[in-house]
Amino acid sequence: MAQSYKSLKEDFVSNLSGGQIGEINHVTAVAPASVFLWSVLQSRQEAFAHYGPLAVLTDFLLNVCAILFATTIYSSAPTLLNLLLLSPAACISFLPSTRKRQKAPSKPTSIREIPAKTLDNSSLDSLPQRPFITSYRGSMMVITCLAILAVDFRIFPRRFAKVETWGTSLMDMGVGSFVFSAGVVSARPILKAQLHGKVSGLNQSLRAAARHSLPLLILGLVRLYSVKGLDYAEHVTEYGVHWNFFFTLALIPPIVALFQPFSALIPNVAVISILIIAVYQSFLEFTGTQTYILTAPRVDLLSKNREGVFSTCGYLAIFLAGQAIGFAVLRRDSSETKNIFNAWMQRKRLVKRLVAWSAGWSLLFFFSASYKFGLGIQVSRRLANAPYVLWVAAFNCAQITLFCLVETFVFPGVYKALDKTIEMKECERATSKVLAAYNKNGLVVFLLANVLTGCVNMSFDTLRATRGVAMAILLGYSALLTAFALVMHGKGLSIKL
Repeated sequence: MAQSYKSLKEDFVSNLSGGQIGEINHVTAVAPASVFLWSVLQSRQEAFAHYGPLAVLTDFLLNVCAILFATTIYSSAPTLLNLLLLSPAACISFLPSTRKRQKAPSKPTSIREIPAKTLDNSSLDSLPQRPFITSYRGSMMVITCLAILAVDFRIFPRRFAKVETWGTSLMDMGVGSFVFSAGVVSARPILKAQLHGKVSGLNQSLRAAARHSLPLLILGLVRLYSVKGLDYAEHVTEYGVHWNFFFTLALIPPIVALFQPFSALIPNVAVISILIIAVYQSFLEFTGTQTYILTAPRVDLLSKNREGVFSTCGYLAIFLAGQAIGFAVLRRDSSETKNIFNAWMQRKRLVKRLVAWSAGWSLLFFFSASYKFGLGIQVSRRLANAPYVLWVAAFNCAQITLFCLVETFVFPGVYKALDKTIEMKECERATSKVLAAYNKNGLVVFLLANVLTGCVNMSFDTLRATRGVAMAILLGYSALLTAFALVMHGKGLSIKL
């Protein structure tokens, strides 16, 4: 890559100040709005019951292209795009359902008249599928994969790209959301072990963490040598000279394992997350570490990679915040399977729990960032400081709440199912195959997205691309990623890194 062009590429993503949180919320609201329209089409018209070419195309347009449009051609009018998605969804929801219905049993007059099998908790898994979590994680992966290439084109607004030091942006949220969502699903194997009465010791947990981290470490090294060997444009202040996001992902599991002994003293991992970020923020403010990270000359290995090394503390707190939500929503309530008539109350409690989590993290973020009523600390993804961590946690909890509300009102069969077979069918019916595919092999798809992004940038001058050419490339790129994810999902392949 010519030095002058490399410099232009680096300047294109450097010294940016981001945008407003309100605008980020409007843009990302397209994801639950798209899922709402998809859900209404499925529940009222069975549009995706037969997953033929038309269904695949519609699924792709709604759950991938809508997000792409929100960050490019509709970037200045995200509210209009949301209305274009929500309006037909509202109209279709009033149409009669085309699904064949079985005659519903009459409501029993007392608990004694409820069939015995409906009182058998063993007929349902204690760790049920949660389609709204699949939709949330799938949408997060879609927007992350789209943004890493779109940011190299002028059609992607600079206010959405990662900020230099202080501020908020869509891509800053994407990085944190990736870690948060990993924390959410990390709760499942822990809950499963608890249900079976298995308690892993520290050594066993460290070995498991090492097995999980090793592939990520290898990917980080491959990316490092690829970037340096190909003289690829890089933004040094993002993570450092040698550090990259894969190293951060690789470092988190063993650190989480080391915190295992503290779980006996502090069972709630959200409290541990808050304590970590409080200590880290104090360390930044009162020891000169913040000044060191932002201004120190790069003379040794630590100073050359100081952003990546120190920001791991913040990402660790984000991961644990996500894990806390996983513990709160993935496990079925002990009374949830007694009978169909209390299912709504159980789901209502789940929604209230999510709203409470969202409100709690939002209040903490407001307190940390508000100049008038709080500490007045600016958000910094580069530091992964307290306001950044709290913003990521609040945003993701709110997103999960929206997806949960869509599922609650459009697919009540998911939480009203009385046995495992029916529940699995209802969950499959309530889940977009595109989003399920992105969710199932998220890290592999993300790796492919990085490779394709590199190929496009090495072979094409993205800075001079017209809007039409940029959209054509981005649509082709998103179609290729989606096709890969769907093929992997259709063949039942799942590569865990």
